[in-house]
Amino acid sequence: MNDPAQPLSVLRPACTRDSDEAVRGRGIQRATLVAIITNATLSIAQVAIGLFANAFSLVADAAHTLSDLVTDLLVLLAGRRGADPADTNHPYGHGRIETATTMLLGGVLAAVGIGFLWSSGLRLQNMEALPELHPAALVMALLTLAAKEELFRYTLAAARRLNAPMLEANAWHARSDAASSLVVAAGIGGSLAGYPFLEPLAAAVVGFLILHMGLRLAWKAVGELIDTGLSEEELARIRQTIEQTPGVIGLHDMRTRRMADRVLCDAHVQVAPRLTVSEGHRVSDAVYLRVRSAHPEVQDVLVHIDPEDDGDLQTVPPGPLPERNDVIAMVHTLLGTSAIEPKRIQIHYLGNRVDVEVLLPAALPPDGEAALQQRRRAWLAEHAHYRSISFYAQTAP
Repeated sequence: MNDPAQPLSVLRPACTRDSDEAVRGRGIQRATLVAIITNATLSIAQVAIGLFANAFSLVADAAHTLSDLVTDLLVLLAGRRGADPADTNHPYGHGRIETATTMLLGGVLAAVGIGFLWSSGLRLQNMEALPELHPAALVMALLTLAAKEELFRYTLAAARRLNAPMLEANAWHARSDAASSLVVAAGIGGSLAGYPFLEPLAAAVVGFLILHMGLRLAWKAVGELIDTGLSEEELARIRQTIEQTPGVIGLHDMRTRRMADRVLCDAHVQVAPRLTVSEGHRVSDAVYLRVRSAHPEVQDVLVHIDPEDDGDLQTVPPGPLPERNDVIAMVHTLLGTSAIEPKRIQIHYLGNRVDVEVLLPAALPPDGEAALQQRRRAWLAEHAHYRSISFYAQTAP
């Protein structure tokens, strides 16, 4: 049963969000399974043709493809775990699993790029050691190149559709595989045509590009792990949505951070200083719903309601403000022996001072009213934290 304290307008977006996360998780798993099947099939074919055609570079590329299966399985696991709902130990969900996996894959890409650069240098020094190859090796290398490029395009499209940086990192990993297959095809084709230097030269270029891509993805993931905020353009759009919400008269101290494809936001929203608690809470709900509706990437909005701009608080008089119990005791002191119990006491903490409004069930007699006002003026003169104390009598209906 739904919590009766929660309005349906708040509960429904939460249900929709959980459903969207489940669909997204299944999409990531489906794309990763396609990559696993493709890499497994290609690696077996590369080993078979490489051994048959004496193409050791093709066998090495098969070993590289087999290593990709490990990262594919890692992505599959992260996709399942990242879609898990929030729990006691992870109140914000498991999206950071995707972030950590993205950083790991970025490191793998960087390592692959360095490996190509190192390998190209060694090959340039030992060009005479290149073996004589069978033409079947070139056919297999081209087929592998086409399959890896198609896998890259498929995975990248899925990553952008699902807004999954982790899957995008894996897509570029597939592109690095296509690049390695291109290097193998260029090397085999160059050897068959009598130009063996093409393989190490292409390996150096592709290795640099892969290294750059890996570092860029890893750096992006690190930025998310250290809670880097959104860009100024994205902040401006969210800020505009909040400021246009009815009841909001000011906004300050807005902060954001990313968690995988989602954004967490918190903001101090200024409202009219004498709103009731319930009306201020309603403004907070309105801000939450408007931001979630206008910015689907925002997963949660924590709204802190302020009756004034915190940055403009007065610093005098010094010392802590009186608590509610202190104010109630003060009211009873001012009422003295009148034996009248206030119906309502409202306290407004504004400008580092206190305004008190007291509603009495009936008017005091003239002499009692005069004595009350005299005690009120004396109290205000002696207690600098009190700006005003007002007494009102309830009128008959």
